Amino acid sequence: MESLTQEIKMKLSILGATGQTGATLVTQALQDGHEVTALVRNVSKMTIQHERLKVVEANIFSSDSLAEHFQGQDAVVSCLGFPYKVFSSISGYTDSMTAIAVAMRQTGVNRMVTMTSWYTDTNSAQNASFFVRNLLVPLIKSVLTNMFEMEKYLEKECSDLNWTVVRPPGLQNTPVTDKEILTHEGYFVPDEKGYPITNTVSRADVSRFMLSTLNDNRWTKKVVAMCCKM
Repeated sequence: MESLTQEIKMKLSILGATGQTGATLVTQALQDGHEVTALVRNVSKMTIQHERLKVVEANIFSSDSLAEHFQGQDAVVSCLGFPYKVFSSISGYTDSMTAIAVAMRQTGVNRMVTMTSWYTDTNSAQNASFFVRNLLVPLIKSVLTNMFEMEKYLEKECSDLNWTVVRPPGLQNTPVTDKEILTHEGYFVPDEKGYPITNTVSRADVSRFMLSTLNDNRWTKKVVAMCCKM
């Protein structure tokens, strides 16, 4: 049984903790010895319980609401997701990140990791499979576009913060692996011919990589595509 006196590694505020990736990340963070504050829109949706887990309700679009729970934390990790709209744009990614950045400055929290997706520049999907290029990307274009806008906001407006953006491919609900993580500073991870090396990755492996970047200066102020070695 885990010792209750185990040293706490970091104090993390995790947003999107009730989502499929967020819940996986919370579980892994606790297993790794971190203390977690889960900021959620609906507390009743949080099913994980742990002595190092605090669950609080927060308005992800309000810097004041977020700042209340960022105080004293070492880092912010966001797995927030917003549904696509076929015939109109969305703004959830940029709106929430603007509030997150302001709250971080208000509380002196400097480290943040968030996730977007492969192909946030939709033109980068030209070498993807027919399904991805002609069906999936057009369907979720509103999400990818707003993710791209969020990435550019961080690059242009948040040079004072130590942020990292992680771009995974399609997410699967499969167990964590010990496979090597492949990375590329681009819109996807290419093979030797320039084609996407895979279409999918486990949410658990994305969480594993996101947590690993917290103490890895290689990815500070960078946007990095990732997947696992096949």
